[in-house]
Amino acid sequence: MQTRRQLLHRTAVLTAIAALGPLMPTVTRASQSLHMRPIPVSGEKLPVIGLGTSRTHDVGLDDAEMSALLDVLRVFAEGGARVIDTAPSYGNADRVVGELVRQQNARERVFLATKVSSTGRERGLAQIEAGFQALQTDSIDLVQVHNLQDTHTQLGVLRELKEAGRIRYIGITHYLESAHERLLDVLEKEPVDFVQFNYSVGERNAEKGLLPYCADKGIATLINRPFTRGNLLSRVRGMPLPDWAAEIDASSWAQLLLKFILAAPAVTAVIPATSNPRYMADNLMAGQGRLPDERQRRLIIDAFS
Repeated sequence: MQTRRQLLHRTAVLTAIAALGPLMPTVTRASQSLHMRPIPVSGEKLPVIGLGTSRTHDVGLDDAEMSALLDVLRVFAEGGARVIDTAPSYGNADRVVGELVRQQNARERVFLATKVSSTGRERGLAQIEAGFQALQTDSIDLVQVHNLQDTHTQLGVLRELKEAGRIRYIGITHYLESAHERLLDVLEKEPVDFVQFNYSVGERNAEKGLLPYCADKGIATLINRPFTRGNLLSRVRGMPLPDWAAEIDASSWAQLLLKFILAAPAVTAVIPATSNPRYMADNLMAGQGRLPDERQRRLIIDAFS
């Protein structure tokens, strides 16, 4: 018998499937749950598909785009996903996320991650306090030092807030491969729960150091830029999906890219940004079913070369 949560998940994804038509997989997969992976420091499990908000959620609270973003959150949350990653530097995204979560009464179902990108203790504290207000919450699940800005100072601030019970986890982020060595340097010196960085078929540098290090040291990872701002998908636009995609339960090019990332065991969750509920449903399907082995990962690499 289905639980209420499973029924909600199935209903939400089936609705999205109806809108997507032939782009979506068979109905039998819609009742599957997302793969879950643990946060090493606590053992708490997170669904492997999350939601980024850079660019896509920088709208006004009264803008017409809010309706589509509310549908994105509905499919996201009822489809079993949890991690929403935002930042004060993403324009109005923090406020938009807070309002969407309020309207959906979804705070208990989502894992809110935001960032601090200020210099100096007082400015950092002020920015974080503004984040609590924008997100309309008394507790934030994860706050990350954005792009390694004033890292030591801001991590000290975050540890104090974690000790006080206002933040559950702390971390660091960057989005460029050229910063991976700097991320590793910080990880070797500063204890953190999460690190966020770019990794994709087109940007594989993380395989050399960051992913093995995080696996060895027990650090959770969030993966940004899975489509390299859409550049990877543009390479295959209009091309038919290869027959072998069915071997890993993929029914779109986007799912192939996400499954490639999720095949790395050190990946905790991947956070593609979208303002389209159809794409959100498609992304969710990447977190279900079989993941590629090494041979199939090579086929994905070759397909996007």
